[in-house]
Formats: sequence, C-alpha cells, structure tokens
Amino acid sequence: MLIASFAAPAFATNCWIIAPGEGQECIVIDPGMPDVSFDVMKICQEHRLKPVATLVTHGHLDHTFSVVPVCEGYSIPAYIHTEDRILLKNPARALSEVFAAGLEGSVFSEPADVRELRNGDLLEILDMKIQAIHAPGHTRGSLMYAINDEVLVSGDVLFAGSIGRTDQPTGSAKDMENTLRKKILPLPDAMRVLPGHGPETSIGQERRVNPYLKNLGR
Repeated sequence: MLIASFAAPAFATNCWIIAPGEGQECIVIDPGMPDVSFDVMKICQEHRLKPVATLVTHGHLDHTFSVVPVCEGYSIPAYIHTEDRILLKNPARALSEVFAAGLEGSVFSEPADVRELRNGDLLEILDMKIQAIHAPGHTRGSLMYAINDEVLVSGDVLFAGSIGRTDQPTGSAKDMENTLRKKILPLPDAMRVLPGHGPETSIGQERRVNPYLKNLGR
C-alpha cells in the first residue's frame, strides 16, 4: 500500500493520499486549507496516481476547504458522514463564535457528487476495503476509515499522545469517551494510525502511552 501525505499550511492538517501502489488509482483524504489541490496534484504526478474519490473524516473547514477543487478537478465524488454533510455548505455551524465570525461573507459549496456514509458502510475501492467507522465526539458526524484492517485514518479522533477537542459546536466529551472505549480500544495493536494532525502512530503505542486511553482502564 502506498501512503503519501503533506500538512496543509493552515492548522497543519494532514492530507492523506492512499493507493494500492505506484502508478494506480488513489483516494484523497481531508484536503485542507487554503486551496491545496496543487499539492495533491504534485503528489499524484510524482507517484503516477489518479484520484477516484475524496474521503472526509469530518466537516471542520481545515479538513474540507479543498474538497470542491479536488473533486471538480478530477470529476470524483466526496464521501462524508450524513451528520456532517451540512458543514460542507455551512462550516460555521461547527466552529466557535470567534472563528465563525471570520467567515462572515464567505460562500461555501459542496461538490457535485456527495455520497453520505454511516457507521459500518464498506467501500471497496481500488482493491482496498475501506470501512467507515462513526466516531462522534469531535463533531457529531466524525468518521474514521479502517483500510484493509491494517490502517486507521483517525481524523481528529485520535492523535499521537492525545485526542481531538470536544468543546466546539457539535462536539461532545461524553460521545468522545464512548468512541474511544467502543471504537478505538477494540482495535488491534498493530494497526497503523494516520491522524488528522501530527505524526503517524499505532493503536498499540496509544494504548500504552496516550493518557486518554489509559484513563479508560481505571
């Protein structure tokens, strides 16, 4: 499996580009802000990849800003959880008042082809089995993606040594605890974790050192 990534300039959001191998079709996950479609194109050209879908872990603007240009540039669909789809057109609904005020007057849209996902939905793309895992807490419609039972794209649910914040609109500390307990802890230690921000990690590493996971066992 080929996994490439770069951190978008705003908020250092990781954009993941994943394919079965060089010279094949790929998926693009969480193209952030500002417009990073050129960065996506550079990686695709470097590895001779052709995007066939954009996957979104949640509707925060730092993960969705470039969804439209990427989808329109390659004429591909975007996948997002039903609960967070509204944020493609109205991202302020899940942002703090201060941040939302900075968007006043901005106009947002969604791609021409948006496909909604729910917990357990299975996408079979490019000989990869991608399972959508509903993981609310950071936002109501947060998703993680388990790829071939080997890789977890965790979005802003799980980071190396930390978790996503729960204090913004549609976030919930109670939901996050439930997600960590029921969706993260049962996963195998060997599973690679590709987070929305920061370095790659693994379930086993986070089980050992992440205080938010360790506290669940007390």
